[in-house]
Amino acid sequence: MKLSYARGLSVLAMSSLLVGCQGESTSEEINIAEESSVSSTSKGSSSEAQKQTSESHTHEHDDHEHDHDHAKDEEFQKIYEGYFEDSQVKDRSLSDWQGDWQSVYPYLQDGTLDEVFAYKEKHNGDKTAQQYKEYYNEGYETDVDRIQIEKDTVTFFKKGEELSGQYIYDGYEILTYDAGNRGVRYIFKLAEEAEGLPQYIQFSDHSIDPTEASHYHLYWGDDRGALLKEVTNWPTYYPAEMDGHEIAHEMMSH
Repeated sequence: MKLSYARGLSVLAMSSLLVGCQGESTSEEINIAEESSVSSTSKGSSSEAQKQTSESHTHEHDDHEHDHDHAKDEEFQKIYEGYFEDSQVKDRSLSDWQGDWQSVYPYLQDGTLDEVFAYKEKHNGDKTAQQYKEYYNEGYETDVDRIQIEKDTVTFFKKGEELSGQYIYDGYEILTYDAGNRGVRYIFKLAEEAEGLPQYIQFSDHSIDPTEASHYHLYWGDDRGALLKEVTNWPTYYPAEMDGHEIAHEMMSH
């Protein structure tokens, strides 16, 4: 997608124990020597029991933490794939996308992401690597190769030119896709009209509540409603400090 410097800017879009042993008691009839011996054994048993109980508690605690983490990972994956309840969606601020971001489109063009498409062909099997590349070429296409976000200011970089504007939160919209899964667009509106800047920007990063983004898809233009219908072009941005191979490996991990 391209960033136009005229009004009427068109859209630019879309793309995680208890075993206790008690010490033995001694009988009153046993002699002192035996009592001493039993007492010593009793203390040893008590100490060992405490150790076993402690270890058992630790094991149960570790199991509980593992189960809790596993449940969180499963919930995160479901949300990432677009399956969630409306009640789970929360407002977010522009601070979730703070930083210096680079477009992944140049890495598609120079072949760096070819390993991603080969991986998808092998593991998904619904498209060839070339078909994946064509699909993502349409999705990633943009002439805005860098975006900086600092506080409420968003700066677009296009062919050496910079355009900056202040954006304020304008709510979110929940979208349902043809495949049955859903996504959330977080929308920000230009605070004061400025030549060449889009009136609206819409973030999609697979998260539905306040979370620091690791990457995102960005849509922008002057028509809020029209942007929500854009689902084929979704320029995608990763942290500027990552190289192409790091980005490719990150893509394959999802």
